[in-house]
Amino acid sequence: MEATPIAPSPDRPAPGGPSYRYFDLIVGVFVTALVASSLVSAKVAIVAGYKMGCGIFVFPVSYIFGDVLTEVYGYARSRRVIWIGFACAALASGVFWLADVMPPAPDWPNQAAFHAILGQLPRVVAASLVAYVIGEFVNSYVLAKLKLATKGKHLWTRTIGSTVAGQLIDSAIFYPLAFLGQPGWSVAQVIEVGINNYLIKCAVETLFTPITYLVVGYLKRAEHEDFFDANTDFNPLKLRA
Repeated sequence: MEATPIAPSPDRPAPGGPSYRYFDLIVGVFVTALVASSLVSAKVAIVAGYKMGCGIFVFPVSYIFGDVLTEVYGYARSRRVIWIGFACAALASGVFWLADVMPPAPDWPNQAAFHAILGQLPRVVAASLVAYVIGEFVNSYVLAKLKLATKGKHLWTRTIGSTVAGQLIDSAIFYPLAFLGQPGWSVAQVIEVGINNYLIKCAVETLFTPITYLVVGYLKRAEHEDFFDANTDFNPLKLRA
């Protein structure tokens, strides 16, 4: 792989063992947004007359930071973060499930409320994890390829374009796997909810574009890094950068 730094710097990470100033912080925000989205999705809100899970406003943040990771640090490092997010989300779901099935104390009256908010449905969890990991890899791959095609110009084309592709795959996988055939979910309703949520997620990404520009610009200057994946191995199962 080749890195194209903006300018040489004495505190530039050494090859083979990079230690960026903000990389760990971005990973933390990315994973937090991913796990938090599953928590707040239990609440259904009404916005402009439309019902939607509150997680729909949090989950796009993970895509935005996924864009930042790939744009600044490259696909290979983004790939590792995607798998870290997958592992953390799976661990959180396992912890919620275990806590839910443990017998409540006789004098603790909140088991029904706990189950309603944090109870884990295996089918929904599995669908969410599969959709997440595939959608994120599509998002990262498309952004990396568009960066090469645009020679690093027109950032908005790849942040929005990658989200359009990644969220499309995510929604196309998650909603049918999670809800198709479930009581109260017709085929038409699954399609309608999937399309509505997809459009909202893409709209959130578009609205966040100015912020993405600011964050990306700052990080490129601060990290002295602007990675181009010219010779990257895009195998999603390869964990080493």
